[in-house]
Amino acid sequence: MTVKARNRLLALLWLCLAGAAGAAMVFASIYLYLKPGLPSVESLRDIRLQTPLRVYSQDMKLIGEFGEKRRNPITIEQTPEPFIKAILAAEDASFYSHSGVSIKGLMRAASQLVQTGSIQSGGSTLTMQVARNFFLSREQRFIRKFNEILLSLQIERELSKDEILELYINKIFLGNRAYGFQAAAHVYYGRDIKDLSMAQWAMMAGLPKAPSTFNPIANPTRALVRRNWILKRMLDLGYIDQDEYKHSITAPVTASYHSRDLDLDAPYIAEMARKEAVELFGDSAYTDGYQVITTVNSRLQDQARRALQHGLETYDSRHGYRGPEQRLPPELLHDSDQLIDLLNEIPVLGGLEPGVVTAVEPKLLQVQLRDRRVVEVPWENGLDSIRPYITESSRGPRLQSAEKMFAPGDVVRLRRIEIKHTEVIGSQDKPTSAGGATQLASAFEDTPNPDPFAEPEEVSSSPLEPQITEEWELTQVPSAQGALVSIDPQDGAIRALVGGYDFRQSHFNRVTQAARQPGSSFKPFIYASAIERGYTAASVINDAPIIFEETNLQDVWRPENDGGTFLGPTRLRMALYKSRNMVSIRLLQALGLDYALGFVEGFGFDRSKLARNLTIALGSSALTPLEMVRGYAAFANGGYRVEPYLVDRVLDVNGETLYQALPLTVCNDCPEPGSESQGFNNQEPLNLAAIQPGEEGPDQGKEPPELKVLPVGPLDSSKLQARPLAPRAMTPETAYIMDSILKDVIKKGTGRRALAMKRGDIAGKTGTTNGPRDAWFSGYSPYLATSAWVGFDSYGELGKNEYGGSAALPIWIDFMSTALEGLPERHLPQPDSITTVRINPKNGLRTSYGGMFEIFRTNRVPGREAYNPYRSRYSDDEMPGRDRSSEPPPEELF
Repeated sequence: MTVKARNRLLALLWLCLAGAAGAAMVFASIYLYLKPGLPSVESLRDIRLQTPLRVYSQDMKLIGEFGEKRRNPITIEQTPEPFIKAILAAEDASFYSHSGVSIKGLMRAASQLVQTGSIQSGGSTLTMQVARNFFLSREQRFIRKFNEILLSLQIERELSKDEILELYINKIFLGNRAYGFQAAAHVYYGRDIKDLSMAQWAMMAGLPKAPSTFNPIANPTRALVRRNWILKRMLDLGYIDQDEYKHSITAPVTASYHSRDLDLDAPYIAEMARKEAVELFGDSAYTDGYQVITTVNSRLQDQARRALQHGLETYDSRHGYRGPEQRLPPELLHDSDQLIDLLNEIPVLGGLEPGVVTAVEPKLLQVQLRDRRVVEVPWENGLDSIRPYITESSRGPRLQSAEKMFAPGDVVRLRRIEIKHTEVIGSQDKPTSAGGATQLASAFEDTPNPDPFAEPEEVSSSPLEPQITEEWELTQVPSAQGALVSIDPQDGAIRALVGGYDFRQSHFNRVTQAARQPGSSFKPFIYASAIERGYTAASVINDAPIIFEETNLQDVWRPENDGGTFLGPTRLRMALYKSRNMVSIRLLQALGLDYALGFVEGFGFDRSKLARNLTIALGSSALTPLEMVRGYAAFANGGYRVEPYLVDRVLDVNGETLYQALPLTVCNDCPEPGSESQGFNNQEPLNLAAIQPGEEGPDQGKEPPELKVLPVGPLDSSKLQARPLAPRAMTPETAYIMDSILKDVIKKGTGRRALAMKRGDIAGKTGTTNGPRDAWFSGYSPYLATSAWVGFDSYGELGKNEYGGSAALPIWIDFMSTALEGLPERHLPQPDSITTVRINPKNGLRTSYGGMFEIFRTNRVPGREAYNPYRSRYSDDEMPGRDRSSEPPPEELF
């Protein structure tokens, strides 16, 4: 080499060194300038990914999800290895070898910038994408790129490669509100990421580059090109073999939008839980991944919804068909796409599908559904029973031809009916409800703190696969509304709640927001105050007309009994189960308003909401179903006041408990406040068996036999330790006597329809208000206290012959029959201070012969009547041998 050439080489070398030094100084200056403004990479270790609020039932069924971002964080160990390789092939094949920045990638990006004059790609590694997604914006500026590079270098120093990749997998936006690949797998395929195929993994790996451009739903063609490119990269990198490549590249695009599937249809519950979570944690409830575990039992909740919807539909069918919901112009029938778009805008309510009539025959309708099917509705599927609605109390004549009411273009509602056809060959073992009931009862007895309402275990069987055909029935969305709420009387836990026919129809929660007059279902609280005051179930009060001229009643008030009849002197027991208004008013008048209101307040009622006049005896104060069921829980649990609650606990995103409810809880074995006694449920109780209170007895000399009953099971003592004890609303003696009277409402009063349940441990009271406008039934068993209400939001009349016993009670029966199925009967134990004596049913006095048995407090047994051999021994109503089974139950109005 010549001296001249060597000098040139040395000069070039010095220039390169000077350039490198200059570049180093520039980068050092940039680093020193940007470093103070860079966030701490250490915060990535404790990063809290925005995860939506989720609401669950007691048995962990998903009820609701709230939040702008759908995210399901997973660990690197839970991520399938082939999917990780798909990500690396698509985004950063050298991820595990570089130090956070790819010089080759940056040079490629710079070359593209020089050639095109615009930024084509950023040359970003996965680490750089994590830095950008967590700390920086997506704006294309050089200063942001420098920050990204510096942060990436820091991230690589402080976090492992797997930690960085895990952050990427959970943070990246992938379209359709999905953040992270687990959430995206549910959005696009409805499955976990681990359950996808290689072709689907490659499709998912192609989303980060441009979620809108390579979206398999919005742009399946470009998404397919991107997927196949990734599969080819995986083949070239040796991540998959030739056979897997050929199989995957020919796979069809199967992505479709999957909304988050809820396990349980309970939107009123979800909304209540959402509000409570926001009250507890503020707006962070929507982003911090809280899990709200409610007290709701999924089986009971599902049955409550079905019972309410069926009850409202049944009520509605009694009052006539109101005609089509809409009448579309006939020309619209020729535009199939527009017709389908219109149907998709009409919500499905209560499972009733909207459809458009396309053809009408005298005995047949053809109806277009939203899924483009045209189905037939034959005459016998709802058309033959149509009578046009005129008013709530009148209907037109039965429809003779479908052409008289329907025309093409009419929007109607259809109910899908499944018909199962099973061919039976030989004998097969089939699971029976009796078997499940036995197992459930046994489990309840042997477990310290069981869930009596859990699903019974399935009995193994091998039935033939049934063939299912479907038919469609014409129906309509009910115009009336209703509510049902059921709570555990031991601690007030809400087990089921339905605030209306369908949440999509109305978000108004009638359980908590609709204050309506409860009518006669409020009477038991007045009667309980009388029993507490010293009256007995045999106390006699005159059922006779009464007139009031009080200024605070605004006018002359002439209360009446239903039907305008009067019974004269009537025992309190009979007065309540026959719902005699005059007796209730006279009783309250004798007690005094101040005393009665003070006593009723002990059940949890807000005294300021109760009327301060005698109409309160007839249920004139507006109350919600939740307030009513709280009051009835005291009759079910032996006299304690509990407070309904919905949220049992709240967990953070890691499953740690942030909030735990501490409800007022009944403890039958705990000492009564201010007393040395140990309650009244600490020994084997007695109960009347062959002769129940209020029924006719045998001849004198025979006493009712003893019967051991199952006491109401207390909660696990470990759960009671931190819980406040429920205070008493009434003494155990009053609770026992009232329970006995309310059971008579079922046996021979206004609740006799419930005899179909064939249970002796249910009790309650109907309620119907003037009009009638409100129909109620509030009742209980020792397992559940439940209130059902039916009425119009507009306060319209329900129509003639509609009462609590006809409109609300069937809903209660439908729900409670399923809720109590398989559970053994339980009764309140008889307190030691309760005794049973024989009385004359006419005057309530003790008698030595005939008569009937009644229960009393030991210190309040009535005096003995004078013997009179010429006096009739029975009233007409209690004549032994009289058959009342065919008599309609009395109803009550005020």
